[in-house]
Amino acid sequence: MQKYFKKVGLFFVILISGTKVYGQAGFLAGVDLTIELVQGSVYMIQRPGGGGNIGAHIGEDGVLLVDALFAPMTDELISTIREVADGEIKFLINTHIHGDHVGGNSNLAELGTTIFSHENTRRKFLEDKSHYPRAGGSFAPQQPENARPVVTYKEEIAFHFNGEEVRAFLAPPAHTDGDTFVYFPESDVLHLGDVFRTTSYPIIDKFNGGTLRGTIAALDKAIDIAGPNTKVIPGHGLEIVDRDKIEEFRNMIIDIQNKIYSMIREGMHLDEIMASRPTAEYDAEWENDQGWTFVDFVPVVYYELGGGGRLEDR
Repeated sequence: MQKYFKKVGLFFVILISGTKVYGQAGFLAGVDLTIELVQGSVYMIQRPGGGGNIGAHIGEDGVLLVDALFAPMTDELISTIREVADGEIKFLINTHIHGDHVGGNSNLAELGTTIFSHENTRRKFLEDKSHYPRAGGSFAPQQPENARPVVTYKEEIAFHFNGEEVRAFLAPPAHTDGDTFVYFPESDVLHLGDVFRTTSYPIIDKFNGGTLRGTIAALDKAIDIAGPNTKVIPGHGLEIVDRDKIEEFRNMIIDIQNKIYSMIREGMHLDEIMASRPTAEYDAEWENDQGWTFVDFVPVVYYELGGGGRLEDR
């Protein structure tokens, strides 16, 4: 797994730029995607490592996608969909701005797919560069103009498609401030984008409006929506999961938050908290993505909880 993430990193700037490579960019252009029926009319499409998981709602009306992977994967994405359906890819919902979820927008737009997102996510497409939070934060060239969502919403939007009312709606500011959840009520499938992942601690992109408090609130919202039989597609993760896994993820975050808050109250500074490893009991399960570990997560929690000054200054 570590080798895979390092290898992806070699191509990262090329891929997230939205450059029309379609068969170039080496490794990712040749990645084999897999498709799995989740439940009802909803499928999950995955790349190796379980990053940027796509939801695909497939039926007589055509195909509705949730997210688009990197640009070099579009040909393989279409071929993978064709394993189960020949219908037109009519709609694409972006759950947020990051390149592993929107990199294929431009290619799909050229095929006639209509792209939707929350209005905050579309605004990110209008900035000079795209920001990515891993490795201390970095910037990359912006997506091309035709990659921009052409339909936006303030709170939620419904698609009456394939005999089902598909709901896309804004989550509290968690991974970013434009995070969208997509719920397929008849199929009873919930796609949570990168607010929920099973491979790492939550990635909170502060530059793009993400927050710790919003992450917990968003997970609470997801838990309220999910029923005992709901299947959940994580933004990153190798498996389709259920409500229990969301609760486990949320409880882990709250426990770490409480530990760090207690340390701040005791007057400990960031270097002392890092040395104490408040995440130690969780690292084995939640550090399976080498691009985001406790080294990245703990400082985000520390500063959002007010860390940085002396206890007597609080």
